[in-house]
Amino acid sequence: MVNYLHTHHHFITLDTSQLIDTLEDAMKARDLPGMADVDSSLYLSCKEIKKEATVAISGECADEIFGGYPWFYQEEALNAHTFPWSRALDFRKQLLSQELQGKVNLDEYVTRRYQETLKEVPYLDDEEPLEAKRREMFYLNMNWFMATLLDRKDRMSMASGLEVRVPFCDHRIAEYVWNIPWAMKTWDQREKGILRKALKGILPDEVLMRKKSPYPKTHNPAYAKAIIQVLLERLNDPSSCLHTLINVPLVRSLVQSFGSNTQQPWFGQLMAGPQFFAFLIQVDQWFREYKIQLI
Repeated sequence: MVNYLHTHHHFITLDTSQLIDTLEDAMKARDLPGMADVDSSLYLSCKEIKKEATVAISGECADEIFGGYPWFYQEEALNAHTFPWSRALDFRKQLLSQELQGKVNLDEYVTRRYQETLKEVPYLDDEEPLEAKRREMFYLNMNWFMATLLDRKDRMSMASGLEVRVPFCDHRIAEYVWNIPWAMKTWDQREKGILRKALKGILPDEVLMRKKSPYPKTHNPAYAKAIIQVLLERLNDPSSCLHTLINVPLVRSLVQSFGSNTQQPWFGQLMAGPQFFAFLIQVDQWFREYKIQLI
């Protein structure tokens, strides 16, 4: 792509300590605990880009609008009768403290918000059942998952003084693609096939037809080791809010068994074990920074 457009490419290398040290900055940019190092890495990247530019373009929303995620194809996800990112709710509930489990009915909350969202879906007349299911999936993604990613991008970029535009989220594109049949969206049996076809002859084929390269979540074993050490320090502190919020013995067991079940995504495709551990650190930082007290 660089050769084709004759642009200047810049490599940005982030090390483990930067990602961990910036978790708190990312939390403050959101005013809430967020997507852990997925946020902090974006925050650091935006700070670097800001040194050279004031406005940038990003590709958010193409997967939600054109149907690029695996759950658009998976029959199990389409028929799960819940958000595709909430199918492991039974296990996640166990991560809460017993006291919190008694006060918060997560099953009822998730079901209620899911049903409320489905009532808003504008179906087409005489739509085939499978097409209607996929329309529901698109609506869930655009109203929840896409909104989360857009909020993340806006907060991390603006906290760095960078303005980021997301052209795939142009309302004219979203409105037009909304009613394109699934068979056209997956033109040539490819995810986002209609988008690839639209850009035929505009982009080089080796770029246009390559497999998606998703946002690079952390894989460095040194990061996982370092984040676990920080989390254990917080868990060993009796003043930490985590002792009130989470099932500490279960989380400790997840830390000890890291490398097996903690590799499963916690939110969408991005947040696996290290991101979950970092999220708990952000929760602890949030309570301390904002002086939050549970009543």
